[in-house]
Amino acid sequence: MAKKHKATYDEVIGKKKFANYQEEFDYIKKLIDEGSISPIKASGTNGKKPAMFRAFWISDKEIDYSEYIDELKYKLSTDINPEFYLQHPEIYAKEREYVIALSKYLEKSANELKITVSENERSYAIWKKEKFLSGHGQRDTVSAVSVLRHCGISVDKLNVYHTTEPLVYFSMDKARPQNILVLENLDPFYGMRKRLMSGRNDILGKKFSTLIYGGGKRVNAFFTGFDVFAEDYLKDSSNVFYYYGDLDYEGIGIFESFTDRFKDSLNIVPFIEAYTELISNIKIDELPNSKQLQNRNIDTYFFSFFDGTIAEKMKNILESGKYVPQEKLSIIDY
Repeated sequence: MAKKHKATYDEVIGKKKFANYQEEFDYIKKLIDEGSISPIKASGTNGKKPAMFRAFWISDKEIDYSEYIDELKYKLSTDINPEFYLQHPEIYAKEREYVIALSKYLEKSANELKITVSENERSYAIWKKEKFLSGHGQRDTVSAVSVLRHCGISVDKLNVYHTTEPLVYFSMDKARPQNILVLENLDPFYGMRKRLMSGRNDILGKKFSTLIYGGGKRVNAFFTGFDVFAEDYLKDSSNVFYYYGDLDYEGIGIFESFTDRFKDSLNIVPFIEAYTELISNIKIDELPNSKQLQNRNIDTYFFSFFDGTIAEKMKNILESGKYVPQEKLSIIDY
């Protein structure tokens, strides 16, 4: 029994030329009557008169791919390796319009690849779809990743960079090396910036040259591309990045995710003095209850930086279903 696969209306028509829609309809109707193809009723109809189904089960042997084979061998850019598609012409039929667009770009605009542009800009230049390369928000059944892989072309060849949300930071100086403080929330960012701008260069006794707003769970996104876009003094390999966030499961989870993501490029440690001050002079029963549905799956890495007594006190707070927000401290305490 011949293998069958799904094919759209356009894939069945292929490169055949018809004078009008009625001729297309008659051609597909003939294939159905002959049993060469069978309609997929769940695909719905095309809205035309007479109506025809949008997709079909079709036997691989029933499609004539000879024109595609000729196109693959002789009409595409020499930068495209046709071997995969020659072995899988049914996939080429599905991805053809994207391959043709890529081929035309490589033949006519290859010089543009010497200049690095954003992922979305290059995607639009090639496919006239700015999000096709990144895949964000796209409903296409074909992905750029598969097209490039099938063409034997790496994303690196397209010479693109991935844009990220801009990093919000405040620097007192451009010293090398320097201590950099990454803050989960905006309130401490503004309060500590105000302290530094007042002429003080320390926070809780530790000198800092730069403050960075981490934005909670967005910190990983903010730091993606840091090695490309940040100023050189911020990328000094001897810099130490101190992290300070809410004392709750989520805040600790953010720290652990941040350190794990950038452990090979940044030296990240918790701001011990801030966390120690955060839990000083507190009564557990007076603390706010932990937010619901927080992921409590945290490691012991965060606590390993602290003295045993401090670590146990923090664990007791969490295990009691309580948390301590950064806002417990203000410029009065810094």
